[in-house]
Amino acid sequence: MKLSHFGFELPDNLLAEYPAEHRDESRLMVVNRETGKIQHKMFKDLITYFDEGDVMVLNNTKVFPARLFGNKEKTGARIEVFLLRELNEEQRLWDVLVDPARKIRIGNKLYFGDDDTLVAEVIDNTTSRGRTLRFLYDGSYIDFRRKLRELGETPLPKYIKRGVEPEDEERYQTIYAKHEGAVAAPTAGLHFSKHLLKRLEIKGIDFAEVTLHVGLGTFNPVEVEDLSKHKMDSEELIIDEKATDIVNSAKTRKKRVCAVGTTAMRALESAVSSAGTLNTFDGWTNKFVFPPHEFSIANCMVTNFHLPKSTLMMMVSAFMGHDLMKKAYKEAILEQYKFYSYGDAMLII
Repeated sequence: MKLSHFGFELPDNLLAEYPAEHRDESRLMVVNRETGKIQHKMFKDLITYFDEGDVMVLNNTKVFPARLFGNKEKTGARIEVFLLRELNEEQRLWDVLVDPARKIRIGNKLYFGDDDTLVAEVIDNTTSRGRTLRFLYDGSYIDFRRKLRELGETPLPKYIKRGVEPEDEERYQTIYAKHEGAVAAPTAGLHFSKHLLKRLEIKGIDFAEVTLHVGLGTFNPVEVEDLSKHKMDSEELIIDEKATDIVNSAKTRKKRVCAVGTTAMRALESAVSSAGTLNTFDGWTNKFVFPPHEFSIANCMVTNFHLPKSTLMMMVSAFMGHDLMKKAYKEAILEQYKFYSYGDAMLII
């Protein structure tokens, strides 16, 4: 498969600027991989496709307010700093993206907050856009993290041109988010409401939780025609014994194992044993799933509609078959489904 196989024309008006009014009332396209049949439903209808003993794998990562706005010393130029990854807790070292990048050099200081209570110094140029910052903060680590949270904004994707609104803080977060560390939401999970989760639970569906801290690497454009040459950024992944027991038991019983989102699917595919079962995992994964790929764990998937030529779309193609995916995406555009982070969903069975 080549990069050019994943291009398509996506009308601007189909990029979702706002979430659906109610989480579980976004639209749901249901695609059957065996028959090729496509149905149009509401997300809350998802429950009708699952039976007692089936398992849903949820990514319980939590988005932290990773976007800060500061001012450069002397010039006062406004600089956007996007926190990517904490490198050293003691030294307050972070990998960040800065914008505009050309204005920032090693040794520059940046001031944050109305009273400049938070100061950072640029100590390294790691990539063309990336930098390493050392935050100069005298208080305790807990106070420092509280300060970051206070000054930070919900990191909505750049395609959303409006400003961050109060509801985004809650809506750009799954209701089962637990472990802070993601700079982007695992968006397939945004469609689950408390009410829907309760109904699924009552029906006897089991939930296995994994933690994959989504980084911006997930959304990095693929710039090589030969997909095997693309390198994914590493993301932190934790799969505990409880999750492996739930998933492996369902596999043994030939039940449905549904990955909720591409991040949950990547987590599962990163921890497969030689026997085709799920292993525990605690480390980093840079797994890139693209066609052809034989999936070992999940036999069902919930996902949003993705952008052209994205790694997320490539994973979906690998899972449902390229021709069927093209057919589904064509229909999604025809039927005016909303795409990307706040968009509608697809259930692939």
